Parts: sequence; structure tokens; C-alpha cells
Amino acid sequence: MCIRDSVYIVFLFVYLYLCESKYKINMFTIRKATIDDRSLIHDLASRIWENTYGKILSKEQLGYMFDMMYAPDNILKQMEELHHQYFIILADDMPAGYLSIEKTGENTYNFQKIYSLPEMHGTGIGRFIIEQGINYLKEVHTGPFTIELYVNRYNPAIGFYRHMGLREIGTRDHHIGNGYFMNDYIMSMEVENK
Repeated sequence: MCIRDSVYIVFLFVYLYLCESKYKINMFTIRKATIDDRSLIHDLASRIWENTYGKILSKEQLGYMFDMMYAPDNILKQMEELHHQYFIILADDMPAGYLSIEKTGENTYNFQKIYSLPEMHGTGIGRFIIEQGINYLKEVHTGPFTIELYVNRYNPAIGFYRHMGLREIGTRDHHIGNGYFMNDYIMSMEVENK
């Protein structure tokens, strides 16, 4: 065996090891969240939020928005008063993300929150979350419907959403208080449902 063959074998073993990394997921599952999951959603968000928006928003705006959206009492309000349906995403039975859907019109639903832990990116979890959200809506809604989401105009996930079939239909600069704005693309997708 020559040195070139030895290098090739070592390269092959390293490649195979990396392909079998600790982030290889055997199965994603989804379940409806209940009000008892408020702390879990808050904890997941605390592990996701800065990674997602730390390079886009100031620390002050990050903190303000996090409290506004993820304080357990605010999650309760979203669930009970605003009728957001939350879901917990599990990767091999471990909490790894969440989804929140709000009905905003007769045939329109807004995917309010689509988040997964940073270490799960690239595992297929994002596709799973969106597909499962659409499957849920197909069960509860008769006929075709539209899904919308708002995504920060500097969020790299825009490319992923386009890949999933969503298209930009507009922009919004939504004042959220304290002098802060959410500067978003409005993205949309029509879903056939027979």
C-alpha cells in the first residue's frame, strides 16, 4: 500500500465519521403544544433567538422583542386570546424547535414562528416544520388556503423559504413599540386542499 492509498483511506474514514456526526437525526416528530409548554417554548427560544437575530438587530431590540414574544404570560396570551396554535418539534424525542400558526382570514393562516435549534440546521428540520404545518392546516381547513409569514429582510432563511415555495408579495415596517420596527418581507404560498 502506498502513501497515496493510506491518505485516501484516512480521508474516507474522516468523511464517513463526519457523515455520522452527533447531529444525525433518525426521526422528527411534532405534537401540539399546550399551555403547560410555555416554559419549554421560552427555553427553546432563549437558545435560538440570539443566534437567529444577533447579527441583524441590536441587543436592546433583541431583548425587547424576546420579552414581548416569549415571556410565559405573553405565550399564554397568544395561545388563549389570539388563538395561536403552537407545536413542539422533536428530534429523536428531544425538543428541537417550535411552530406557531395563527388564522388571520377566512382562508389565510400566518406561520408566526418557525424556529429550530441552531445545531439542527441542515438536518431537514425546517422542511419538516413547514410540511407538518401545512399538513395540519389541510386537516382543519376545507378547501384551498394561503399561508403567509413575515421574515426579517436580512434573515438568511429567506432563501430556504423560497426553496419551500413561498414568494415575496410585499414588505412591511411594523412598529412594535419602544421605537423599534420589524422590517419584514411578507411571504406567501397558495396551498391546494381537496
